[in-house]
Amino acid sequence: MPAQDVEDTDAEIAAERAYLRRSRTALDRMRQNVLSLDASAAGGDPVSEQVLRFELGKRAEALRDDPTTALFFGRLDHHEERLYVGRRHVHDDDGEPLVIDWRAPMSRPFYRASTADPMGLALRRRFGYSSGELTALEDEDFTAPAESRILIDEIERPRVGPMRDIVATIQPEQDDIVRADADHTLCVQGAPGTGKTAVGLHRVAYLLYAHRERMRRGGVLVIGPSASFLDYIRGVLPALGEIDVRQRTLEGLLEAVPVRVRDEPAAARTKGDARMAEVLRRAIWSHLREPGEALVLPRGTRRWRVPAYEIAEMAEELRERGVRYGAGRDLLSHRIAHAILVRIESAGEACDDRTHEAVRRTRPVKAMVDLAWPALDPVRVVMRLLSDAGFLAEAADGLLDAAEQAALLWAKPAKGPKSARWSRADAVLVDEAADLINRTPSLGHVVLDEAQDLSAMECRAIGRRCETGSATVLGDIAQGTTPWAVGDWATLLRHLGKPDAERTVLDRGYRVPRQIIDFASRLLPSIAPDLKPPTSVRSAPGSLDMRPVTDLDAEVARACREALAREGSVGLIAADATVPALLALLSEEGPEHVPLAEGFAGSRLVVTPATQAKGLEFDQVIVVEPAAIVDAEAGPAADGRSPGLRRLYVVLTRAVSQLTVLHARDLPATLR
Repeated sequence: MPAQDVEDTDAEIAAERAYLRRSRTALDRMRQNVLSLDASAAGGDPVSEQVLRFELGKRAEALRDDPTTALFFGRLDHHEERLYVGRRHVHDDDGEPLVIDWRAPMSRPFYRASTADPMGLALRRRFGYSSGELTALEDEDFTAPAESRILIDEIERPRVGPMRDIVATIQPEQDDIVRADADHTLCVQGAPGTGKTAVGLHRVAYLLYAHRERMRRGGVLVIGPSASFLDYIRGVLPALGEIDVRQRTLEGLLEAVPVRVRDEPAAARTKGDARMAEVLRRAIWSHLREPGEALVLPRGTRRWRVPAYEIAEMAEELRERGVRYGAGRDLLSHRIAHAILVRIESAGEACDDRTHEAVRRTRPVKAMVDLAWPALDPVRVVMRLLSDAGFLAEAADGLLDAAEQAALLWAKPAKGPKSARWSRADAVLVDEAADLINRTPSLGHVVLDEAQDLSAMECRAIGRRCETGSATVLGDIAQGTTPWAVGDWATLLRHLGKPDAERTVLDRGYRVPRQIIDFASRLLPSIAPDLKPPTSVRSAPGSLDMRPVTDLDAEVARACREALAREGSVGLIAADATVPALLALLSEEGPEHVPLAEGFAGSRLVVTPATQAKGLEFDQVIVVEPAAIVDAEAGPAADGRSPGLRRLYVVLTRAVSQLTVLHARDLPATLR
């Protein structure tokens, strides 16, 4: 580069750094202005003051600057206007924008402009950063196609700790998903490294920006496959200024019973089958009883009588209307009270709403409702179903065969809900029963990640929570590892209650190198033959290291030390049963490490059980004994394919820069 160009570039960087300082100062003033507001000065009652104080606190937290991240990462030069694109909106004391939010419509050319369609831009500038300091810039004037080195460097940059946002590197096909309409439910089939999780989280941030009041009223929920996964993604939304989004595992969402045990595969498959919804419906409604005698209500000097057959007809009519069990019970008391009031009015006595409510609350009417339509506890209904063979046989007649019923029954009936040994699938059944009794409230939007692993009943549980809202469903059929996984998106979306969801495919990877993804894709004909193998924009010769070994322990320790000598995070992934021995080995050999359960902040080397690797990403991955990972999985899955090979596919696609495979046993045939 000529010297004059260097001087010009240095001058440009100095000017942009000055603008960055000005923007950070303005952001700090915005936050200080919020902190200076006095909630008590607004007047109103103490509750209103407390709510306002809470909202101001959240606003101030959302405006907190992180000096280690880029406040803005792009600049858009129109012919008459210049805009800086960043993580959040920043304005000066006069209200003039210094940085526009990446979600604003004006920022879209940063992600979509091309030589074919510059979208009115004269120039697009990208900024490179190091620990929050602006260190480089790069201009594109759209006169010819150009590869952005800053963009590639940001995608490939080593990352230690939890997942980071991708606002500076969102690609056009990802941007389409992020900015999809709030009313649309999207299903994204995303291959490893395509950024589907990040895209789902950024869609949440976009919806909270574009439809904030609607989303805040309804609520937004992110559901992940494990606590480790939620720990991994926890910082993405706060980094984008969104701190009010719940993130839960399915177990954390369904907390009516404590999950203590894991079902055998046969029991889990049956409990997760969609037929269980009808079994539970029958079990719930079997509690209706026809009264044996009439209801007699003394009132003053008169006694009012409603025949038993009439009450039975009321109950049957309500049941045929399709009301929830709990709502029907409440309505029955109103119907009985109405029938009595008709008789009272026919006798010449005037009645009003107060009379109706007084009659409905009388002891005889309450007793009759309890007899004909008893109150139910969903926990006890499911407990009885799983403990009482006769009750189960009645509810499952014609739906489940004898072997399936036997698989459902607990070996040792529980004495009460607290002593029961509940499984995750049992918790889902309790949730279904609870919804049959009283409707589950719906949220504004639900993001469901790693959805391919869910059973039909789990899909129904999540679908109830976005029945009147929308959802973003993320996953990869090739990574379905549970024996009860549904196996195809059409079936899953039907169980979710979103059969018309728009489906899209992300099959172009950005983080996982071509050498690694091509190696892992050798498994696809065996685990997901209908999927097209993914591609990668990155080529990294030498990123795949296959090591047949004789002394596995020695090679594990050596590979860990070699990985730690390079930049970035390191994941040591092995079959779950071998993890304790690996932790003991590393403690003895000395490489600093941390088990996955302790999070991502303790060490660059994270020892990860294969079953917990899904959704995670490491710069370098060391896979220990692939054959053991395959053998550890129960099988086959509902579609007849090996969950073990699918688990191995997950493990092999966690690496961003380097994959090292250590094996003393033969590799699975499809990988040799």
